[in-house]
Amino acid sequence: MRHWIAPSILSADFSRLGEEVNAVLKAGADIIHFDVMDNHYVPNLTTGPLVLSSLRQAGFDCFFDVHLMVKPVDRLIGDFLGAGADLISVHPESTEHLHRTLNLIREGGAQTGLAFNPATPLQVLDEVIDLLDLVLIMSVNPGFGGQAFIESSLAKVAKARRRIDASGREVRLEIDGGIKADNIGQAAAAGADTFVAGSAIFGSDDYAAAITAMRRALKQTESSARPSRPAG
Repeated sequence: MRHWIAPSILSADFSRLGEEVNAVLKAGADIIHFDVMDNHYVPNLTTGPLVLSSLRQAGFDCFFDVHLMVKPVDRLIGDFLGAGADLISVHPESTEHLHRTLNLIREGGAQTGLAFNPATPLQVLDEVIDLLDLVLIMSVNPGFGGQAFIESSLAKVAKARRRIDASGREVRLEIDGGIKADNIGQAAAAGADTFVAGSAIFGSDDYAAAITAMRRALKQTESSARPSRPAG
């Protein structure tokens, strides 16, 4: 799958959010990551469906990847579907009936994602892989931007990649938390194909340069992964 870079608006300047989204799209972002936190499931409070709806009404037709860090989650799914979410990811801990929750998303016309915190085991993935379009591995504990990357998440990405490949389905593998040009190549080598980056992009003085540096690191990873031609 083609690599996708997904700037997280959690790190954007909300006083001019439309300008910020437009700027990263022009700078080469593939999709926009939309973090939703409820000060219950995670210790922070961010945006709701009204903000996403406002961006749609402003004319943004990009792919919005909505990550719901809320509990209970089912109540908000319909609101975000109505606001224009293209993909909605939920955490297994956020619902009592995961199949039902994923089907709510799918029946509403959006793609489905399942997010795993650093300490959440992957076993549930085997039970619902047939309902998923994306698996999200958190490489920080969710709740705040700007956290340090958890190195052990690379092994978890590799495990998730093996499970996805074994399923025979085309499911994207996203990593979120502490991603920057210095480690995006490692994440890609482990099997990720979609990369959420917040402060690494929005905290830079040049969004295009930050994204270009990430793509350069990804290309180097692709080159090193190619088998060399036999001598002779």
